[in-house]
Amino acid sequence: MTITCIKNARWVVGWDAAAGQHYFRNDIDVVFDGSKVIHVDPAYAGRADRVIDGSGVCVMPGMVNVHTHLQSESLGRGLIEELGNQALYQTGILDEKSVFVTSGLTEQAGGAVAQLKANKASTQNAIAELLKSGCTTVTDLAIAWDGWLDTLADTGIRAVAAPMYRDARWIVPTGHRLDYDWDLAKGRRDFATALAAADAALRHPSGRLSAMLAPMQVDTCSPELIRDSIAAARERGIKTTVHCSQHVPEFQEMVRRHGVTPVQWMEKEGLLSSDMLLGHAIFLDHHSLVQWWSRRDLDILHDTGTSVAHCPVVFSRYGQMMEDVGSYIRKGVNLAFGTDTEPQNMAEEVRMASTMGRAAAKSVRGVWLSELFHAATIGGAKALGRDDIGRISVGAKADLVLLDLEAPGMRPVRDPLRSFFFSAADRAVRDVFVDGNQVVKEGTVTTIDRAGLSGPLQDSQDAFVRNAPYVDFRGRSADDISPTSFRIEGKN
Repeated sequence: MTITCIKNARWVVGWDAAAGQHYFRNDIDVVFDGSKVIHVDPAYAGRADRVIDGSGVCVMPGMVNVHTHLQSESLGRGLIEELGNQALYQTGILDEKSVFVTSGLTEQAGGAVAQLKANKASTQNAIAELLKSGCTTVTDLAIAWDGWLDTLADTGIRAVAAPMYRDARWIVPTGHRLDYDWDLAKGRRDFATALAAADAALRHPSGRLSAMLAPMQVDTCSPELIRDSIAAARERGIKTTVHCSQHVPEFQEMVRRHGVTPVQWMEKEGLLSSDMLLGHAIFLDHHSLVQWWSRRDLDILHDTGTSVAHCPVVFSRYGQMMEDVGSYIRKGVNLAFGTDTEPQNMAEEVRMASTMGRAAAKSVRGVWLSELFHAATIGGAKALGRDDIGRISVGAKADLVLLDLEAPGMRPVRDPLRSFFFSAADRAVRDVFVDGNQVVKEGTVTTIDRAGLSGPLQDSQDAFVRNAPYVDFRGRSADDISPTSFRIEGKN
């Protein structure tokens, strides 16, 4: 094994297990042997095969992304950022955004070959962005596709494959009415496919892949499908994740069906526990936009040990936000972070969470960066059932991020995490190690040819744009759904 010593690191974000919190240390050595950290203290005197001068860096643990869709979201750049259906309470996911990021390409747009190119290019591009933003673990919620697991592994990131499936799909035939097309048999077939993908991830030779089961949405899955998913996940020692309370129409639909909130329905059905991660959980019973009468949802999440994946950027685009992130933390709910959409930038998600959290609380003390960093590291690790990532301590995985203290936005340095999250962001990420392997060197991702992705990404997006009229519920073109910021001179 190669022993690497980051010598005299100026700043280190260490982990105090007894206190259950991160803390700063100055001028110490961080040493890792292969995939694990073996020394976090001054004056390392043992063998070192490689020595990195740490005098100009801050060493922090890699962040843990528990919720994103690598397969598709990069293709939406320039198309999805300002979408949202006002007749469906501002959400864009049901009928507008889905045209560009979740629909299978039809034969008119190039078919299966174009779809595979889209899947691979989007996944690689998204992971490159994540690595450069200080993220070393990602949970990819995707429809299982040929080559998926090897593509994840080849990037060098620590990946959790979360194959998605459901019993019903959303239909918005009028632009203002949400309907459901149920097919329980298809849900079961797709569940079987997902189980096979999860099993393949767990035995992948890279050793950096694991799995979750991902019945898609609380309103599109029968309780039996979610219940059987949880049981199958527990048999494999993994977790389950479900999108829940992510938009107002979903909240209203679950109330129409059951007379209670989505979270309360999941509790009633016995679907909540420390084995469950809820995607978003924004529209709980206390949220001002749902005007519900009870105030139980946060307590239920805390009492059941259920985790929440917070993805503030995508919801800010709909004019929506969690009310408020600080209240979840103070209630003791295990909060974790996801990027969900493009840009795949964990540093920007944390920054947005701080901004929106204070705005929602109407207080500069609404939430602290220390709390959000804990969520982006330890909270994510806990949601995945791991105690060896998201921290720098002896025995933990060598998933490390080196911030350049001389980078734009980092100086002057009094608190390197504030400089990083509030000013510098990905510009300050110099080196990244995952499982002891260097995947970013001097600011460049070494495992992905980012320049070589530009052509495939453009070709894939062009195919999705051509595809729009064939998959949109109302037959609209891409320009109808998402016109450019300004008219293009000479274009009809």
